[in-house]
Amino acid sequence: MTAHIPGSLRSCPPSLVLTAHGSVDPRSAAVTHAVAGRIRRLRPWLDVRAAFLEKTEPALPDVLAQTRHATVVPFLLADAYHARVDIPAVIDAVGRPVRTAGVLGEDPALLTVARLRLAEAGVSPYDDRLGVIAVAVGSSRAAANARTSTVASALADGTRWAGSRVAFATGPHANLADTAAALRRSGARRLVIVPWFLAHGRITDRVADYSAHEGISMTGPLGSHNLVAATVLDRFDEVTGTRAAA
Repeated sequence: MTAHIPGSLRSCPPSLVLTAHGSVDPRSAAVTHAVAGRIRRLRPWLDVRAAFLEKTEPALPDVLAQTRHATVVPFLLADAYHARVDIPAVIDAVGRPVRTAGVLGEDPALLTVARLRLAEAGVSPYDDRLGVIAVAVGSSRAAANARTSTVASALADGTRWAGSRVAFATGPHANLADTAAALRRSGARRLVIVPWFLAHGRITDRVADYSAHEGISMTGPLGSHNLVAATVLDRFDEVTGTRAAA
């Protein structure tokens, strides 16, 4: 079956450059490439390329040098340093027009995936003795942390949990142990950690070590899922108007 290609895209097809931070842990890049593959299946006429800021190939400058009509979609959750400084610096150095989309953020589709990860771990929305900790990367930017903190109340909406809070695993406000203690003081008899991360890596491994030491269960990160891919496409469409063209 031949995929339908919108007429406005045939003469000047855009490219979606899915840009992750990069990690020495191969699990991180594997998720980026897997999500890029899902995007290609969802929109087969679209040129989709994975790129990385550091530690992983291909590097963003190299991908942009080989790509016309590129739109960079940060494969990042928080609107913090990598999205606001690192990616713009690379684009400025390229010296050609490149569109930049917003970060994935606290998108409802991603919250749905986090709820799925909790359900996969056996978490019931009716467990009134449960405290849920959404662990995220911390930022020196207060506005980014404030946005991330909304994940806790969003996940708890419609549940009977004893509590739900966001904890930061890194940065100046790292507070995982304090958050666990606060939930226990508020009445939680059991705790579960859900990583607000796109993929496993060194940080989630440190969180897993903590959870094992403390006897706290932990779910998987968001990972590769069609709703993650759809969120990337939403950010792409917001700056390219591709959806309207389709």
